[in-house]
Amino acid sequence: METLGSFLRGQQLATVTPATSTFEAARLMAERGVGAVPVVDAQRLVGIFTERDVMTRVVAQGLDAAQTPVGAVMSTELVVADVADDCEEALARLQAAHVRHLLVLQDGRLAGIVSMRDLVDRELADRDETVALLNAYVHYIPADLTRKRP
Repeated sequence: METLGSFLRGQQLATVTPATSTFEAARLMAERGVGAVPVVDAQRLVGIFTERDVMTRVVAQGLDAAQTPVGAVMSTELVVADVADDCEEALARLQAAHVRHLLVLQDGRLAGIVSMRDLVDRELADRDETVALLNAYVHYIPADLTRKRP
């Protein structure tokens, strides 16, 4: 199985600070097409700001997104993994924690973020490949059996 480190190659990681307004964080998430951004303070991971945080802690509470800093509404109970962990372990960790985003660390520092959808898509692609190989194996007819015998 593939490791999270190889899965993250080429990822353009977007982060925000605790002082970033929730409006700017939501705009960044929309521009990048992501559902969450890590929150870092002086290069130290301090939280994660998700679409759910926007809805439950900003919109539903009637807060002004332009005036509310991410640090006041971010999630601080973080689910993390290491770049050496395999994707299957990571998916199990997300499911056990009932969250959709996994922060990936390397040597204790933020290396990237993966979503449950990313991991499920990867697992489905792996399974599709396995099914195709098994179908080819089951339907394989050796060449000497296809020749007509005299």
